[in-house]
Amino acid sequence: MGEQVGIGTTNAPDGRGVGIGIVGLGVISRQYLDTLAGHPGVRVAAVTDLDRTRAEIVAAGLPGARVAPDLEALVADDEVSVVLDLTTPGVHAHVAKACAAAGVDRYGEKPLAVDLAASREVMAAAAAAGTRVGCAPDTVLGTGVQTARAAVAQGRIGMPTAAVATWVSPGHEAWHPQPDFYYAPGGGPLLDMGPYYLTSLVQILGPVAWVQGAASRSRDERTIASGPRAGERVPVQVATHVTGVLGHASGALSTVTVSFDAVGSHSRPIEVHGTAGSLVVPDPNRFDGDVELRALGGGEWEVLPPSAGFEGAGRGIGLLEMVGAAGLSEAPSTPRAGGDVGLHVMEIMTGLLDSADDGGRVAMTTAPAVPPLVPLTAARTWHGGGRAVAG
Repeated sequence: MGEQVGIGTTNAPDGRGVGIGIVGLGVISRQYLDTLAGHPGVRVAAVTDLDRTRAEIVAAGLPGARVAPDLEALVADDEVSVVLDLTTPGVHAHVAKACAAAGVDRYGEKPLAVDLAASREVMAAAAAAGTRVGCAPDTVLGTGVQTARAAVAQGRIGMPTAAVATWVSPGHEAWHPQPDFYYAPGGGPLLDMGPYYLTSLVQILGPVAWVQGAASRSRDERTIASGPRAGERVPVQVATHVTGVLGHASGALSTVTVSFDAVGSHSRPIEVHGTAGSLVVPDPNRFDGDVELRALGGGEWEVLPPSAGFEGAGRGIGLLEMVGAAGLSEAPSTPRAGGDVGLHVMEIMTGLLDSADDGGRVAMTTAPAVPPLVPLTAARTWHGGGRAVAG
């Protein structure tokens, strides 16, 4: 599950905040702990990982946290109210179902599960148990995507007509020491990076009614370039270049390209076009960045000041929002980074791949309500006086 993580922040004092249990302590856990450790609204009560030593190191940096021997013990812990699932995609459904069975909420990394059928099972299990499901990416709750969304809602580009989203890379094996899961079912550029772009498009333009896609795979093996396994080859079981068109229920059309088969691109991450202007949305894998607007009439590109979203946010803000610890005035009934949107995004991705196989248009069966816009929320408000927010 990646390299070992050390913790340089402190946990909230015992007895304070919503108790979190973390399963999976690989590379991404460091970013979550930067947000959650020290926040007065939550505390890490327990952690577990396949690598017991790694779990012990993390727990040692979080006063009051203990090491659970396994997932079953973690979800059964009386002090754990919500589980943060940072495992690899193939394990997400198993963790989510264990949470539902234990009656605890679950917030996890994207995608919701390895495929559409498993994602539906996750949501059904939570509904039957009366528990909540949160799902990354929560980057869409930052000032970048939320400011762009506000501009569109305010009519700054007129009637939205189209969007273009592009992400390309030569592949994660160039930098990740354990890239196997990126090329296994549940991985690939679409299920790995697609959720950032597709969730952003759903936030800005609303749910998708149909998709049509094409896909390819350039080679059957990839060579790891770094770490102790450098030179080792891993099999490629998924499409490594996917492109397609999304027909939003609003009538807007989005064109999406994600690839592990390209060296680079000058394309902007997301552009949204309308009858009265065009908008550049910053990298949806980040929480901030400049939103640029060019209005009809030949004017220059204008950088819009942040007008919505969590300022200075990091991974974990979606979990804080879900448990009511993000400094917003209203208590959330459905998480803004919720499983309903995660399920819709999974159906979009599955539809693109199914369409690539048979060449037809695929209709969507899910149509989640778009979460409420995040009001502009200063870091000192959402972080509530915990760990200082850098930058």
